[in-house]
Amino acid sequence: MPVKIRLQRHGKKGKPFYWIVAADGRSKRDGRMLEKLGTYNPNTNPATIDLNIDGTVKWLQNGAQPTDTAKAILSYKGAMLKNHLLGGVRKGAITEEQAEEKFNAWLEEKVAKIEKKETELAKAKDDAKAKILKAEKEINESRITAVEEAENEAVKAAADAKASAEAAAKAKEAPEEEAPQTIDDVVEQAKDEEK
Repeated sequence: MPVKIRLQRHGKKGKPFYWIVAADGRSKRDGRMLEKLGTYNPNTNPATIDLNIDGTVKWLQNGAQPTDTAKAILSYKGAMLKNHLLGGVRKGAITEEQAEEKFNAWLEEKVAKIEKKETELAKAKDDAKAKILKAEKEINESRITAVEEAENEAVKAAADAKASAEAAAKAKEAPEEEAPQTIDDVVEQAKDEEK
């Protein structure tokens, strides 16, 4: 019975969630499994992987073959490295303490890389939010100045209208000045004075 370490799909449409399982190579993708070794969630950034490294190494040492995607995940989490180091211990190339020390050093380095990536992603997200906020503030300021200019123009127009209305009212209240006399009026007035 050829055993495969592979992914078994769960989750909903468009949001996959995988179990990492050891299963008979002849069974269906989501069919019967021998053992659940962990989970893989590609929907997060960085992807969330929870893996039982010791159980996975046990299956690898017993001859289980990982699929390409599963092999990449196992390498990412260090199961392939641990299997390799334990192979060196079986052959007598290194001791168990040296193998454990190398694995722990690799694990610490990997954790540091992951934390660095998470901080960079958080910083990039914060920078994007700050940029959007700055753009929104500029837009709001331009809107406020446009509204203030419109209000000033309205006040100016109202003041001009009030001034013209006052001028018209003064013109109505002022006594009528004598209209300039025409030549005929001047001639008649002169004749009256001669008599």
